[in-house]
Amino acid sequence: METSIRYGGDSTALRIHAKEKFPIDSKTHFQVHGELDTENGAPSYLSAMIRHFYPDLSACLGVGVQYDRQEKLRYTVRGKKAFPVTTNGLVRFNIKGRCDVDKEFRERKSRGAAEFTWDILNFKKDQDVRLRVGYEVIDKVPYLQIRENNWMLNVDINGKWNVRYDL
Repeated sequence: METSIRYGGDSTALRIHAKEKFPIDSKTHFQVHGELDTENGAPSYLSAMIRHFYPDLSACLGVGVQYDRQEKLRYTVRGKKAFPVTTNGLVRFNIKGRCDVDKEFRERKSRGAAEFTWDILNFKKDQDVRLRVGYEVIDKVPYLQIRENNWMLNVDINGKWNVRYDL
């Protein structure tokens, strides 16, 4: 199980996140994850999704359901496609999209992004770094992600930020 603690600038509490992947076959898995809000001790987010990977295309597709305190139950579809920029695959151009609909199929929320990712292995001894610069197309917001081994910092041009530590 993958676990992490998360905190964002728009939050008043630390969140504990857990994710588990159950293999269905070599290219498909069932993924469940959720968050616990430490301020009130209640789940703030739960999700279940089937994800299928297309290694020959460097792509993946997922369908599932999610629940959060504000919007209740929603259905979701997401996809991602990576295009290697360098021959070693350490620099990639990614496109990704997601569409969520409410349980009555009336309200739809879409997101899409284009981003460059650069993995720097052994930046220092036993330290890997990932830099990601992207643009959220629907909201028209540039963003940056810096990841160092277990730490991750996300920021966008509107001043929204969050930090995550993988346990």
